[in-house]
Amino acid sequence: MNRRHSTYTYGKVTIRKNAWIGMNVTICPRVTIGRYAVVGAGAVVTKDIPDYAVAAGVPAKVIRYQDPAEQTEL
Repeated sequence: MNRRHSTYTYGKVTIRKNAWIGMNVTICPRVTIGRYAVVGAGAVVTKDIPDYAVAAGVPAKVIRYQDPAEQTEL
């Protein structure tokens, strides 16, 4: 086997307040998930996701933004 198949890269991932991460999401190193952001199931996040964004896909892309005025603390 080639060495590249057995070498793993680890890095810091930042997940901000009240972000929702779906099942089986892959988040690459040095990525930040913004406040109140939602990442759809199965997404591969390669870039930062801004606050209040809804992202999905491979690679993950922002598909819409939530209204910050509608967000409430429980």
